[in-house]
Amino acid sequence: MFLVMLAPVVIIVVFAIVASRPARLRLRGAHVLITGGSSGIGLEIAKECARQGGFITLAARSKSKLEEAKLEVEPHLQGGGERQCVMILPLDVSAPYDEIEAGIRGIEEKLGPVDVLINSAGISYAKAFEDTPVEKFEELMKVNYLGSVNCTQVVLPGMKQRKKGRIVFISSQAGQTSVFGYSAYSATKFALRGLAETLQMEVKPHNIAVTISFPPDTDTPGFRAEDKPEETNLIAETSGLFAADVVAKGVVRDMVKGEYMSIYGLDGFMLGHMTAGMAPCNSTLSALFQVLLMSPLRIVGLAYLKSFDGIVLKCMQKREKAKAATSAKND
Repeated sequence: MFLVMLAPVVIIVVFAIVASRPARLRLRGAHVLITGGSSGIGLEIAKECARQGGFITLAARSKSKLEEAKLEVEPHLQGGGERQCVMILPLDVSAPYDEIEAGIRGIEEKLGPVDVLINSAGISYAKAFEDTPVEKFEELMKVNYLGSVNCTQVVLPGMKQRKKGRIVFISSQAGQTSVFGYSAYSATKFALRGLAETLQMEVKPHNIAVTISFPPDTDTPGFRAEDKPEETNLIAETSGLFAADVVAKGVVRDMVKGEYMSIYGLDGFMLGHMTAGMAPCNSTLSALFQVLLMSPLRIVGLAYLKSFDGIVLKCMQKREKAKAATSAKND
């Protein structure tokens, strides 16, 4: 009875304190810069933004892959007028800041200032911690984290001056919970979350919105090329594999609405609301879910972690058994 009486009070309080969303962004005529735009999620985001009238700049390291990606995106151009186009920017986001700034400034001279920045460039590496070279930790941090920092540093002053803009960070579900084999990768994706939360607080008064996306395993060329430990693969199987275009449409939908967090699927729903903590929230419905479900979802999360620990233990025992058998055979 008490809980029934308390529910309306909770709803009223949440409604009163949850921050309002910024005005909905119209992509028609907006300059959208997408790092990592030559393949995977970045490429699919480019197609979706083109369908909604955006002027697209694809940025990535390989010029030849960018040219192929441009040909894929151009058929999706619509609603942006005769001037709507797709341009390419060969760019390594791990390069020195001056090079990144020069590249983005050059493209802005042609298409106008960047209205939307999608930080999608990223690389992965999946090995147990002791099997991960120290250089890999540095490489992933330069690309996945500092690459996003540097690109954002270039475009943010202009957005603040114009009092509008969107900045998107593509993190990962591995940036919400630990996964065996992703010690180098997860650290960079957790770092993006800290950056996004801080930046959102700083830019909100300037009518700029930050969205951080937490995709699950996604069917991309990079994902298919990964050589992952057995434990990582078995844990990944528990949440399934999403198509890149499904994730991309979710990113664009939430970015346009000005949502802070973009999540996907049942596992994404669970992780998003269970790990919200002090993260920004501008959706009353999401805030209510977080208030009401965080405790029961914690129980579900603990059950998942117990099953993951079981997977890791079984794989270790399997390797030790195989090693012992090999040793006995050699003796």
